[in-house]
Amino acid sequence: MVQTHILGYPRIGADRELKKAQEAYWRGEISQQQLLEVGEAIRRESWQAQASEGLNLVTVGDFAWYDQVLNHSLMFGVVAERFAEGAASNKLDQYFRLARGRAPSGQPVAASAMTKWFDTNYHYLVPELHEKQAFTLDSDWLLKEVREAQSQGHRVKPVIIGPLTYLWLGRGVDNALDLLANLLPCYTELFSQLKSLGVEWVQIDEPILGLDLPEQWRSAFHDVYARFNQAVDLKLLLTTYFSPLRENLQLAFFLPVAGVHIDCVRAPEELAQAAQLLGEDQVLSAGVLNGRNVWRVDLPKWHSQLKPLADRLDERLWISASCSLLHSPVDLDTETSLPAEQKQNLAYSRQKLAELAQLQKLLAEPVSSTESSVKNPVPGNSITERLQDSWRAQRYQERAVLQEKRWQLPLLPTTTIGSFPQTDLLRKVRRQYRSGEISESDYTQHLRAEIAEAIRRQEILGLDVLVHGEAERNDMVEYFGEQLQGFVHTGNGWVQSYGSRCVKPPIIFGDIFRPQAMTVEWSRYAQSLSQRPVKGMLTGPVTILNWSFPREDIHRSESCLQIAEALRQEVLDLENAGIGIIQIDEPALREGVPLRESEHADYFAWAVGCFRYTCSGVQAETQIHTHMCYSNFNAIMEAIVSLDADVITIESARSDLRLLSAFADRNGGYPNEIGPGIYDIHSPNVPEREELLERLKKIAEVVPIQRLWVNPDCGLKTRSWAEVGSSLLNMVEAARTVRSEFA
Repeated sequence: MVQTHILGYPRIGADRELKKAQEAYWRGEISQQQLLEVGEAIRRESWQAQASEGLNLVTVGDFAWYDQVLNHSLMFGVVAERFAEGAASNKLDQYFRLARGRAPSGQPVAASAMTKWFDTNYHYLVPELHEKQAFTLDSDWLLKEVREAQSQGHRVKPVIIGPLTYLWLGRGVDNALDLLANLLPCYTELFSQLKSLGVEWVQIDEPILGLDLPEQWRSAFHDVYARFNQAVDLKLLLTTYFSPLRENLQLAFFLPVAGVHIDCVRAPEELAQAAQLLGEDQVLSAGVLNGRNVWRVDLPKWHSQLKPLADRLDERLWISASCSLLHSPVDLDTETSLPAEQKQNLAYSRQKLAELAQLQKLLAEPVSSTESSVKNPVPGNSITERLQDSWRAQRYQERAVLQEKRWQLPLLPTTTIGSFPQTDLLRKVRRQYRSGEISESDYTQHLRAEIAEAIRRQEILGLDVLVHGEAERNDMVEYFGEQLQGFVHTGNGWVQSYGSRCVKPPIIFGDIFRPQAMTVEWSRYAQSLSQRPVKGMLTGPVTILNWSFPREDIHRSESCLQIAEALRQEVLDLENAGIGIIQIDEPALREGVPLRESEHADYFAWAVGCFRYTCSGVQAETQIHTHMCYSNFNAIMEAIVSLDADVITIESARSDLRLLSAFADRNGGYPNEIGPGIYDIHSPNVPEREELLERLKKIAEVVPIQRLWVNPDCGLKTRSWAEVGSSLLNMVEAARTVRSEFA
C-alpha cells in the first residue's frame, strides 16, 4: 500500500502558543521550564495529528525555538566568537542570544544575520563560517525529541538539513566546500546516534538541488552520499523542494540513498521521469499537496496520475506535501467566521494530513471517470505587452533636480521605513473595534491620536522626512487585502515568518480591484500636522501578491497586475491630496524570483513592470521610494535599477553591511538615491551613537554621500517606544555629526 508522510509541520501551535510563550519568557513573565512545557505540548499535538491520520512515519526534528538552520548551527558548533563573551547561563538562552541578540541571561550582542529561505517569506539565521571552522556535534536536542516521540508510541523519521545545503547557506568563506571534510564526521556520528535509538529512516533535506549549481557542488553530492552509504546503516530519504530538479534529477536518483522526494507541485512534469530513474530498491516520495498554499488538493487529478505508479511500486511510492507545512497555517477548524462556501475550498496543515489519508485510500481503488477541473495556468502575453510602457515620463536625472528644488532636504536626510510601535493599547482598541465594542468614530479618533503622537515624537527627534506610523494597519499586506475586493481574510491563518513573528496572509479568491481610497485620509491628516514632508506608505503589488495565498487557476502575473492597477489609483489619489513623497515597499521582490535563472527574465518582466506601473503616472516632482530587506540583492541589481524608484532603502545593518556592496558605485550599483539601514530593528538592543556614526562613515565610503539617506533596517512595528526613541535619537545625531563634517 502507498505510504504517507510529511516533510515538516508548523511549530507555532494552532493558537500561536509558541509565540506567546517565547515573548512571555523574554519579558520575564514565565520561567524557562514553563516555556519548555509549551514546546513539548506543541510537539505532542503535531505528532498526534500525524498519527491520527494514519501517516506511516511521524516527522521529528522540525520543531525549533526560533529557526531550524540555527538549530543546526548550534548542533555543529557553528557559533561566532562574539557570542562567547558574556555568554548566557544555559543553552536555550544562548540560542536566543544568537537569534535576537538578547536573552534573559547573558550580555546583549549583535544578533546573527537573517535572510529569506529560498523563495519563501520565512527567514533563517545565516551560519557564520570562517576558514578555520571546526565542527563539533551536540545533538542532545534532536535525540531528546526522538526519544520523546518514541515514548508516545510513534514510528519516527528525524529530519535534518543536508551538509551541502547547510554549507551553501552559510557566509564568511570564499568556498564553503573547503569545510566539507571537517563537517561530515559530525553527520556520520549523528547517524550512528540515531541508529542506536532504533531509527530506521532519516529525512535529509538538500533543496539546493533545485538551484543552478556549480559543477564543483554537483560533484560533491556523489562523494558525500557515497561516504554516507559506506558509513551509515540507515535509510536516507533525500528531499528536495521549491524547484524543478532538471539537470540534477538524474544526479539525485543515482545517489546511493534509499529514497528521493521531489516537489510535484512546482515540477509535475518530473514525476514520470523520476519514476523511470528510480532504482529497484528505492522509494519515490511525491510531493503532491501544495505545502505553500491553502487550497484543497485536486484528488481526481492526483489519483489519475499516481495510480499507475501506486500499482507498480506499492509501498515504494510515498505521498506527501510538496515541502514542509511550516509555510501553511495550522488548523482550519480554528476558523469560526469564514463562510462555508469559502471554507470548503481550503485546507490548512491539519486538513492536508487528512487529504493524504484520503489520497492513500483512493490509490487502493480503481481510477474513476471524474476529471480534474484545474488547468495549469500560463502567463498571458497581454500583461507583458501592457507593461512595456510603464516607465515614468522623465528620467531620474531630470526628476532629481525638480525634487531637490521642491523638498530642500539636508545632506543625509533622515527618515524611517514606515511603521511605529503597535502598542498593547492599540491592539486592544483594534480588537474592540472588530468585535463591535467601540464605534467606528471612536476607533478613528484613537487612530488619529496615535498618528498625532507619532508625528510629535518624530519632530522632537528631528527626523527630516516623517511617516504617519501605520497605526491603522494590522499588517503591511493584510491591511491592503482588507481594503481590496478579491481577497478573503482569515481569523487564524497564521504562518511563521521568523522567530516569534507570525503573519496572516490574505487569500486571493477572485479578481482584485479597489472600491475606494485606502490610505489617503490617514496620510492627509498626518501631513496636516507638520510642515515637514510626510511619506505616503503603500505595500507594492509584488509583495502583496507574494505575501498572500495566490489563486491557482490563473497565473500570478494576472493577479499582480490587478493589484498594480488598484495601487496606481491610490498613488494618484495620494498625489492629488498633496502627498509628494510616496513609498511603495517591495521587500518580497527578491523572494519571488524563481530559483532557476532561466525563469528570471519572465518573472522580472511582469514583476518589475507592475511596480513601475503603480507610479508611472505621477508628476516628476513627486518622489517615489521603495524598500527591500533580508535578501541577497547582488544577482538582481539590474531588476532593482529597473524599478526606477527615486530612493531605495535596504536592510544592511543586520548583515553587517555585506548586502551594501551590490549597491556600490564600483560594482555598477544603484544610480539613484539609497538609504542603507544603519541599525537592526529586529534586536531589542539599542545601538550606541558611536556605533551608528562608525557604520554611517563606512557606508559613505561605498556610496556617494550626496545620494545617501539615513534610516533603520526596517519598520519599527515590533519594538517598544522606549527602544525606538533612543535608537532614532542616536541615529539622527550620528547623521548630523557626519553632515557637519561634510558641510
